[in-house]
Amino acid sequence: MTTSAATQSSMARPEHGPVTDARWRVLAVFSLGFLVSYVFRGVNLGFAPHLIRELGLSAGDLGLLTSFYFLGFAAAQLPAGILLDRYGPRKTEAAMLLAAVAGSMLFAVAPGMAGLAAGRLLIGIGVSVCLGAAIQALSMWFPLSRMPLLNGLVMAIGGLGAVAVGSPLAWLLSWMDWRSVSTGLAFVSLAMAALLWFGVPDKARPRRESLAEQLRGTRQILGSERFWRVVPLTLLNQGVFLAVQTLWVGAFMRDVSGFAPDQSARLVSVIGLAMMAGCVGSGWAARHLERLGVSLKAFAGAGMTGFIVVQILIMAQVPLPPVLLWAAYGVFGSSGILTYAVLARSFPDALIGRATTAMTLTVFLATFLCQVGIGQVLDLWPATGGRYPATAHLSAWAGLVALQAVAAVWYAIGRGGRTNPHRVQ
Repeated sequence: MTTSAATQSSMARPEHGPVTDARWRVLAVFSLGFLVSYVFRGVNLGFAPHLIRELGLSAGDLGLLTSFYFLGFAAAQLPAGILLDRYGPRKTEAAMLLAAVAGSMLFAVAPGMAGLAAGRLLIGIGVSVCLGAAIQALSMWFPLSRMPLLNGLVMAIGGLGAVAVGSPLAWLLSWMDWRSVSTGLAFVSLAMAALLWFGVPDKARPRRESLAEQLRGTRQILGSERFWRVVPLTLLNQGVFLAVQTLWVGAFMRDVSGFAPDQSARLVSVIGLAMMAGCVGSGWAARHLERLGVSLKAFAGAGMTGFIVVQILIMAQVPLPPVLLWAAYGVFGSSGILTYAVLARSFPDALIGRATTAMTLTVFLATFLCQVGIGQVLDLWPATGGRYPATAHLSAWAGLVALQAVAAVWYAIGRGGRTNPHRVQ
């Protein structure tokens, strides 16, 4: 039986018994891994006031320090993609999480900027495969027609990390210092690695490619028009959203909107909850709209364009309830996750891990640049009592919105993504 026929036959079998149990265990465990990575992304949002007070960091310093996570994450993507397609998601993610354990311990004991930056870099490398491994594992165990919804569920569970770095982290830091929290996260990461190694089943995969074949596959992805047609808008949608959500949103709320710290912390949690709802809701809607003739690529583009509109409304301080505006920010900021399913349908099974990590590479490079760039723009204006003029924040946002608008035009004029002929839709 051919690989394609075998896949179709397996897809046609009813879902029950051990296979079903294994599928849902895969979904649960890999989603928890992504949750851990998301906590690491945003934890410096809560640490920021303490780091500024103890180390005297400027906005630019803080942006650079925090963004080392994204730099490490991005730098690991292409090697991680090869490892995923060579050794599978379970072994790859469990092994790489050990780097996050080391990085979190280093961050907890580092006396200055260099040690903290090295810790963040190691953490970024360690959790760099959490999303790619989840998407690859789900694509191995579930039909592609379910991927938008399943990817949304993974993002929603990961979004609990965005909720956790709001009010819950603020409460935790009221009776525990940031170094103790970082130590605790190291032990959580170690437990997650053990859960992946011992608690997730493997699935038989096609013949393992040689390294030369894998490198040719990577070049195929990076040279594909289908890849580069969706990447610019996706990397800006996710890069801007992550850069703001994981560091700068609190300062924006304080300096532009005039919110008190407790109100800002609550709204940060609202963003996280809204992102979770957006991930699940958009995945469910995408599947149903496809039955009505609306392509996944078009729906994802509409969502990412909606994110541009929401940013403009927030900048304009329109007279709407803040909870509504920032909830919309979270919902539409999650739209870029749909393009991972677009890519999964555009490339053969053997390239899905590398296609996913190549996309993530661009997203996290963009996040690194946006996070550092916002800090540098803010430092162009003098800070007063730790606060920056509203004009400083709005100038940074205006530049990012303009870039997203150009990318939206590029995305819209592209042809629809080609469906992967090797998988049942």
